[in-house]
Amino acid sequence: MFREVPVLPVVVPLAAAIFLTLLWYLHRRERLSVPRAAVALALCVYAAGVVANTVFPIFLNKPARSALWKVYLVPLADYEVGDAVTNILVFVPVGILVPLLIGKASWWRVAALAAAFSLAVELAQLVTGNLLGGGHVADVNDLLFNVAGAVLGFGLFSALSRVPAAAVHINRFRWR
Repeated sequence: MFREVPVLPVVVPLAAAIFLTLLWYLHRRERLSVPRAAVALALCVYAAGVVANTVFPIFLNKPARSALWKVYLVPLADYEVGDAVTNILVFVPVGILVPLLIGKASWWRVAALAAAFSLAVELAQLVTGNLLGGGHVADVNDLLFNVAGAVLGFGLFSALSRVPAAAVHINRFRWR
């Protein structure tokens, strides 16, 4: 039997530390409020969930794969519609959180940040999958559909922000 790195004892303290750091950041800039703290909490819970579900399991004593690392680099080759929909939906929150966190969010900034976050996840999957016997495979399609999900989330956020009654409430959650 392979020894597995437990998810919760790794992810929960890391998310808590990041949450406290974000609260400190807001406090130091005299921007701390309950709505902004809620955004920080949502960001930490979301990121912890993504890491827990995309990087883990990690095994301590499982033999590494062969010298040929498994990674999918051909876009849309043998990619399932269900996987595409899942990746889109999982990254919609990025498109909602980014404009709350940064001052001048645009679709291309959201796409760039989503691409960087998704690339980090895919690289973690590549390393854990090939060196630590992880259960995930790096796939360029995941990255593409993750970015699409973030842009979709940004579009939804932008549309909602144009509704005057909603804009008043949304602005309370903005960090800038």
